[in-house]
Amino acid sequence: MENFSRRDFLMTASVATLTSAASRSFSADHRQRVFVASGTKDGILSYDWDPAKGELKAVGVAANVATVDWICFSPGREYLYAACEVDNFNGKPTGEVASFRVVNGELHPLSAQNSASAGTCHTALDRSGRVLLSADYGGGSAASFLVTDGKLSPAVWTEHYTVHGPDADRQKSAHAHFASFSPDNRYAYINDLGGDMIHIYTLDAKTAVLTSAGAYKAQPGAGPRTLHFHPNGHTAYSMNELNSTVDVLHWKSADGSLTLESRIELLPKDFHGLSRACDTVITRDGRFVTFANRDKDFLYSFKANPATGALTPIGRSNCGGKIPRNFTLDPTEHWMLVANQDSNLVSVFKRDPVTGKLAEEGTSVAAAAPMCILFL
Repeated sequence: MENFSRRDFLMTASVATLTSAASRSFSADHRQRVFVASGTKDGILSYDWDPAKGELKAVGVAANVATVDWICFSPGREYLYAACEVDNFNGKPTGEVASFRVVNGELHPLSAQNSASAGTCHTALDRSGRVLLSADYGGGSAASFLVTDGKLSPAVWTEHYTVHGPDADRQKSAHAHFASFSPDNRYAYINDLGGDMIHIYTLDAKTAVLTSAGAYKAQPGAGPRTLHFHPNGHTAYSMNELNSTVDVLHWKSADGSLTLESRIELLPKDFHGLSRACDTVITRDGRFVTFANRDKDFLYSFKANPATGALTPIGRSNCGGKIPRNFTLDPTEHWMLVANQDSNLVSVFKRDPVTGKLAEEGTSVAAAAPMCILFL
């Protein structure tokens, strides 16, 4: 029997899971349901996707839950979870975290709980499907929830952050922005844009309790917004919103720590003005990575070394509108879809899977304040 390294196992398992889930979600006419989080009262919108044509068609409102910033699936895609950036829920000054059962491409409400504080902007489910984390930008806090058959418990663990950075406009207080889990599911991470750090925790997947295990301190004023792990199992990319850079990090499985390996500049050298880096997309094979930047709105594609995660620039390209809040590859990885928040558009660009290059021109479909795109 061939011997597989830990890295090979992680990459192979990830590809197999995603491919299997994608194939199950196609309908008889080869259309696939897509959910789009909307920063409006409608909350979650439904679309149908045709991968042969790269065509997205509006279906309607999937869930009337207000101001949804982020959505994510359970491992088997039976359930969907939403982060709602509201200031009050159930009579308390917090955001909302909601869950839905997915049946034949439709969403059916299951549960809703108070987050730790106002302005809930992100939610993430651990690899066991038992623990959900939420991050609150407005309140600078995070919470964990136990999940049972898609239903959320009240918050099991909460933390309110107090550190803040040097940017007088954006870092007057802590701003938790993103939650994630390590490749081995032993650690959890909360990106604190206001505090210039990534908080690291050990995770008890049975109880949903998090225990502090240190922090990664970013460059002062950088504003770490999101964290994405490469399929190689030891590289992570932290997107810094405020200075439009990416910290390429080494993840250490022994203690969950993150250390800086290199820093990528996203902006052209001659650019001066407001700019906010946003999100990251990594191909399943780990050979390509794309970043999005707002204000000077563009996508920036890189070739990645699958073994080391090191990045080589391919080039910047059009994002199709203003303020690309989130973007994702379709399951075939032949198309990139971009949620352009201020343009009220989801834009679609053809992608060459061999070179990683994105087409400069694409097509767009109306979507009210699109915040996050999720393929069923």
